[in-house]
Amino acid sequence: MELLCYPMNNRPPEIVPGRAQRRWMDNFSNRHPYKCLPLTMANTTGWEILSPWDVTIEWTGGPHQEDITFRFDRPVPDQDQFVTSHFTQGVVTFHPGYMFRTPPGWAVWASGPPNHVKDGIQPLTGLVETDWLPFPFTMNWIFTRPGRVKWERGEPFCFITLMEHRRMDQVQPVQRSLTQEPELLHQFETWNRERTGFNRRLMAGDPDTMREAWQRFYFKGEIPEEGPAPAEHVNKRRLKPIRFT
Repeated sequence: MELLCYPMNNRPPEIVPGRAQRRWMDNFSNRHPYKCLPLTMANTTGWEILSPWDVTIEWTGGPHQEDITFRFDRPVPDQDQFVTSHFTQGVVTFHPGYMFRTPPGWAVWASGPPNHVKDGIQPLTGLVETDWLPFPFTMNWIFTRPGRVKWERGEPFCFITLMEHRRMDQVQPVQRSLTQEPELLHQFETWNRERTGFNRRLMAGDPDTMREAWQRFYFKGEIPEEGPAPAEHVNKRRLKPIRFT
């Protein structure tokens, strides 16, 4: 399976596999958020498109295109081909610089980088049918208040991942009581007892528990008793870098 990336100009932005690191996660004691596997998996399940320049974007709060201004760290030719005020009401439009094509039934989910926090501006998410679309899409962000934000060179402005979206219509949500699944209920109750006891010992300052610091059942793909391990468990994503042909 291939994700085809067709550059729209001679110097398109760099595309790299999603990186686990986030500045706010680094700032925690012992980098504790990295122990949350769902966070790091989300961060790395896709590809980042990186800003080629430092650019500061400012919105006055007005409703017009000219109420958003851009200041680059150095002169940039054809800057409108990278970022512009295409819409109104504080919306900033980036051009990823590629036309993407996916296999039949697969689409590109385009958003801001997962768990990448930028104060004052919010990414808008789009699902794009790249299995037939013959032109590129844009990545849009919207200011949440008047002010100024900066993208540094190498900072992602777009994150793309893939989904087999046409099969979503076949999914039937079903509500069911856990009592109808005795084995699953037993596994949950066992985990709940282990979790409650671990947290109680942690709060009491138990030395062994303090050294352990956190339970690793989910990270290791285990359940807290003897039993079958998950058929498949992934705790590190290894996406392929772009290949040039």
